[in-house]
Amino acid sequence: MDNKQLGDKIIELVGGEENVNSLVHCATRLRFKLDDSSKADDEALKELPDVLTVVEKGGQYQVVVGNKVGKVYSEIMDNHTIHSGESADKSTSNAKNTGIVAKVFEYISGTFSPLIPALAGAGMIKALLAVLDMLNLINIEGSTYSVLNAASSGLFYFLPIFVGISAARKLNVNPFVGGTIAAGLLDPNFTALLTSTGKVDFMGIPLVMSDYASTVFPMLIAIALYAPLEKFVKKFTPDTIQLFFVPMIGILVMVPLTALVFGPFSQYLSTGIASVITFLLVLSPVLTGILISAAWPFLVILGVHWGIVPVMIDNYARGGDVIGPITAAAVFAQIGIAFGIFLRTKNNKELRSLSFAATLSGIFAGVTEPILYGLILRYKKLMPLLLVSGAVGGAIIALFDVRVYAFVFPGFLTIPAFTPTLGYIFGIGASFVLATILAVIFGTEGKKKAVETEAETKAAMATEGSPTITDNQVKETVELSAPLAGEMIPLEDVDDPVFSSGAMGNGVAIEPSEGIVIAPFDGKVATLFPTKHAIGLISDAGVEVLIHIGLDTVQLKGKHYESFVEAGDTVKKGQKLIEFNIAGIQEDGYKTTTPVIITNTADYLDVLPTASRYVDAESNLLTVVK
Repeated sequence: MDNKQLGDKIIELVGGEENVNSLVHCATRLRFKLDDSSKADDEALKELPDVLTVVEKGGQYQVVVGNKVGKVYSEIMDNHTIHSGESADKSTSNAKNTGIVAKVFEYISGTFSPLIPALAGAGMIKALLAVLDMLNLINIEGSTYSVLNAASSGLFYFLPIFVGISAARKLNVNPFVGGTIAAGLLDPNFTALLTSTGKVDFMGIPLVMSDYASTVFPMLIAIALYAPLEKFVKKFTPDTIQLFFVPMIGILVMVPLTALVFGPFSQYLSTGIASVITFLLVLSPVLTGILISAAWPFLVILGVHWGIVPVMIDNYARGGDVIGPITAAAVFAQIGIAFGIFLRTKNNKELRSLSFAATLSGIFAGVTEPILYGLILRYKKLMPLLLVSGAVGGAIIALFDVRVYAFVFPGFLTIPAFTPTLGYIFGIGASFVLATILAVIFGTEGKKKAVETEAETKAAMATEGSPTITDNQVKETVELSAPLAGEMIPLEDVDDPVFSSGAMGNGVAIEPSEGIVIAPFDGKVATLFPTKHAIGLISDAGVEVLIHIGLDTVQLKGKHYESFVEAGDTVKKGQKLIEFNIAGIQEDGYKTTTPVIITNTADYLDVLPTASRYVDAESNLLTVVK
């Protein structure tokens, strides 16, 4: 599936273009604002080969794609009519049900998501300059260094302007007015007041002067207040003068108001947060490092980690940030787990390939969502390994008081950006090595194929107790109802050659939305396997059906399954046969795709599936033609 096909499929499964209010993306996620999130098909999205998982948080519907997210986003925007950015005008059910905390995180996340590539790129240039300086390959007093340093520092110095533009775009107001408000606080006429020895006031009101370069909180607060102001002024301004009057009033009101109120308040707020972190580090560096590194993976899982970015960026201008280096311990712990799984796994080619690719992504790009969603959340036993190894590295980094002064993803190439570098290397090295060792010893190799056992299970239906079919047992056509609800999948697309090849017979597969299997017709239970993951039925008309719940699930040995019938029982259409735990099966690393096979296909002219993509229990699924 190429990027265009993946993008088309994702749009279809989130409810179509008409259900998408807006779309942005970050380093690994497509972040949708949906009109009705209930229209999105979570399970079908998760089954797409390039989708790692789906997260609904902070008013956003997030589809985690991984490193190719930018290309998928581009294909979506090129081929679909979708608003880029978060609309504040459109009233949606999500907006109505979103709490204030979720709205704040959504606002911050939506503001910074478009800025991430530029922040990461500028940060990488800073890291490159640090490497060149360390190797004595560049003269830091020379003009070449000055030009490159300006290339990396310019974004951070003028960051308030970019935050103003992005935040205004997020709230659907004039983005350039947002940028202009920020620019006013960076103008040399204003910044000169910082060194003024006389009284500084605005119309008699004392000004608490601050350096707004590289800050973000003042503009986040200012634009949040500017948005309703612009809409209010627009409402009462004649169309003939709106072009200049609305921006003029916005700039005239917001620049002084930010300098008088929002700026000092946000400065006190960010200073307070930094002081709390500093206090905790002084009180117990080890405990602080452990807590931050342990909390970080869960913030990433919830998709709210970008809400912490403003705190980190504000710290750059206050003696350096300590949060980023500590979270790097959790990042390298994830990389170590992926590498350990790669070393441990011998027979599962899919898992080995995934773990190797995820390791490289983490080491060179600092992007670990493929590890977190593709490995750690898939195999829950890896989570304690992550917490332990991340905590050790976080404690070491906190003890060395490691700091960073620019936005960089914590990968191998950005190590020189952290100071002291040696302490940082000790910390991330400890996390990586410990996680690798723990993953090798206590990790997983995924699902192991029990080929002979599974083949015997699948073949049993064809050999056990099927009576001879006489000519008068079947009519011209026989309708079979769906034994469970879900999305219908062509049999040839099932990830198991025994089924997809048609060797067991013709039919379809269903990706279940509910964990209940019912009888598709009146008949008899021919076979109920001891593991309860598969059941064979014979209709009163002689049609033989195998319902195989999940792929390779014989290895679960009955875990997550409960049966309500026995072999030989007579059943009625719609009668409950088996219940199964979809989440439990998937958490153990198995797919719940359920083939429904006519095992005596050779006795019929054809087996025709319904044209519907989604089926409900007892709706028409197959038509058997005699």
